[in-house]
Amino acid sequence: MTTKQNVCIAALLAWLLIPVQTAGAQGTDFAEQKTIDGHTLTLRGTGVLRYMVFIKAYKGAFYLQEGKTADQATDDKSARCLVLHYFQAIEAGDFAEATREMIKKNVPPDLFATVLPKIEEFNTLYSDITPGDRYAAAYTPESGTRLWLNDELLGGVKGAAFASAFFAIWLGENPIDETFRDRMLGRER
Repeated sequence: MTTKQNVCIAALLAWLLIPVQTAGAQGTDFAEQKTIDGHTLTLRGTGVLRYMVFIKAYKGAFYLQEGKTADQATDDKSARCLVLHYFQAIEAGDFAEATREMIKKNVPPDLFATVLPKIEEFNTLYSDITPGDRYAAAYTPESGTRLWLNDELLGGVKGAAFASAFFAIWLGENPIDETFRDRMLGRER
């Protein structure tokens, strides 16, 4: 490689790493427990989702009712909560598209057709986010799946089938990342 090529590669790597280092300095602590609709949820696991190997997208924490197993993380009766602390800016439309596509990847076609109206309803809740923002999504049988941005409730969608499909994005058979899923469920990899 020429000196010019080495300088260009070094500059590109430095540019890509600056946002990660800045974002990494932001607080990403998560509480050990959350209470939602009277359900006490305990932290099961945390992990960092990366793309292009070294760029942090977000750090997540998954909470589940005490006494529930990892296999019950998406059942109809288990209250749960996923908190995602973002290191990168993401537009609302990108969340909606990813939600639609990842649910489609994780559920049978007939179930996808059934929950599609609820997916589209939920997708209207998303907002553009900036580094340091946190989304929290929680399901309880009483209230359905609700979404918060930085502790402000944005709304929710009723239905256990939608909740199971939604949380499958991170916890299902074809999650966004298997290592991230396993860490959320407390199955270290």
